Amino acid sequence: MRQTLEFFLYDWLKVQDLGRRERFSEHSRETFDAVLDTCEKIAREKFAPFNRLADTEEPRFDGERVHLPKATHEALAAYVGSGMLAAAQDYEHGGMQLPCVVEMAANCFFSKASVALGGYAMLTNGNANLLMAYGTDLQREVFAMNELSGRWFGTMCLSEPQAGSSLSDVATRADPDAGGDGADFEADPLGPRYRLTGNKMWISGGEHEITENIVHLVLAKIPGPDGKPLPGTKGISLFIVPKHLVDTAGQLTGERNDVALAGLNHKLGYRGTTNCLLNFGEGRQTPRGKKGAIGYLVGRPGDGLRQMFHMMNEARIGVGLGAVMLGYAGYEASLEYARQRPQGRPVTTAGVKDAARPQALIIEHADVKRMLLAQKSYVEGGLALALFCARLVDEQHTGSEDEVAAAKRLLEVLIPIAKSWPSEWCLEANSLAIQVLGGYGYTRDFPVEQYWRDNRLNMIHEGTHGIQAADLLGRKVLMEKGRGLQLLAGRITDTISRAAEVPALAAHARTLKVALQRIGSSTEAAWSTGDPADALANAVPYMQAFGHTVLAWIWLDVAQRALEIDAQKARAVTAGKIGATDYFFHYELPKIGAWLNVVESRDPTCTALPEDAF
Repeated sequence: MRQTLEFFLYDWLKVQDLGRRERFSEHSRETFDAVLDTCEKIAREKFAPFNRLADTEEPRFDGERVHLPKATHEALAAYVGSGMLAAAQDYEHGGMQLPCVVEMAANCFFSKASVALGGYAMLTNGNANLLMAYGTDLQREVFAMNELSGRWFGTMCLSEPQAGSSLSDVATRADPDAGGDGADFEADPLGPRYRLTGNKMWISGGEHEITENIVHLVLAKIPGPDGKPLPGTKGISLFIVPKHLVDTAGQLTGERNDVALAGLNHKLGYRGTTNCLLNFGEGRQTPRGKKGAIGYLVGRPGDGLRQMFHMMNEARIGVGLGAVMLGYAGYEASLEYARQRPQGRPVTTAGVKDAARPQALIIEHADVKRMLLAQKSYVEGGLALALFCARLVDEQHTGSEDEVAAAKRLLEVLIPIAKSWPSEWCLEANSLAIQVLGGYGYTRDFPVEQYWRDNRLNMIHEGTHGIQAADLLGRKVLMEKGRGLQLLAGRITDTISRAAEVPALAAHARTLKVALQRIGSSTEAAWSTGDPADALANAVPYMQAFGHTVLAWIWLDVAQRALEIDAQKARAVTAGKIGATDYFFHYELPKIGAWLNVVESRDPTCTALPEDAF
């Protein structure tokens, strides 16, 4: 994997050139490599050996405490010691000022080694980044800085038992924590103080004793003047709710907040990360003498959803990258097995097998090569896509005015793909890895079944396929009168024009040109009636076709670079990258026709069938 990662970073994306920008001026390929070396070593020594342990000895709640294997604590202590929690932060905040693309590349090793163990750190990083963006100076100092140092971990508390992705239906309530005269409500130096009551479900990392405190970021509704919750998303605000109360110096006061673990969710995969139902304000604890979880408002009332969505781009790239690395782990395991497992003999020209000849390794069989090539095209293509999007994040933060605007538009269109495509097709890679191993694949003697189980969660994390598809077709391709889609099409057309001049890629360039035109006409056809119900009825097939077209573009661009490098250095990287490109164009891109047929015709099959017919 390391060779491919370096090819994408340095040969394809030219990440070393970021050192010319002021923010990254102290960095070079040498410093980036040092970060990759450190993370690869920690992941190999502290994470990978305990991936199965974290799966089989899943978190246990005894009614008072959550118990986790000792190895979980040790792995995360090593991660904290690496400084990666603050890797992208300013030097003055204890960070390394790493580019987002390098930070995500380095975190690949942890996701590949044990995605569940790495989950706590990913959530903490997102929590702290949000507070650095929207918190007050004291909130940053007390909460975010203690998270970035690894002293405390953090969570995101959005979903509720009755409201998963439908955040407008959250019922958790936040009432001003006023004294008798109301004077102390706004006066708390940690932020306007509220009392929260309600329940949050599916909270990863919601309870543990890995760190001395847990900082929950909680969405809740501030009631209107009549004391009733406002309808829809109005009044949804964001609050810092620590597990243990702290003072303005960031020291624990010794008082437990009114946040209680009601139970653990027992999942298909990702078992090493606690997944919790949390009760806020149930009265088990009475902080400062009264019931209700104390929470400090972040920013302005009613601004909670906007603040949360500020972090969504990087979070969704992160989920997609996690899916890629689980697919990659399965690919490497099945490749190793295929190179060692003898089974079957070549068929002679007479159509029979010669029993006297030695058995062939299964990698010599065409169908096994097909499955391995499919995995390679999914996981390496997904990795390239995720790193490209992370590179756009850096462009958005440090580029020129025009570069920032272009990066923002491209990210808006690509983020639904960056999250959804790897979570679907790298899961398929895991399924194919099981198939390569045959009967051994679905036993616990080999890791590929766990990779599949862990990866199955990523199709749900950070928004399901249906949500991502509705966002893509219902909003992203229409934004600014389609300027983002037009910009992406222009980038793809540029790649097509260059590839058309390369004999080995000219046919692929022509095929991609047709696919891109089909995406454009399908987008227009979907919206031709102007009725969102007509357009969005087949949003998922649209997104699947869109994603495959984007990945074909990525592979074509990668293949061009691989051929250039081969001509310059005679590197062996070319054959694998060209083979994966050929596979994708011959086996995968033709699938878009079936998907777009139902989009263009606004096929009503899925919407017309009455409920009782099921």
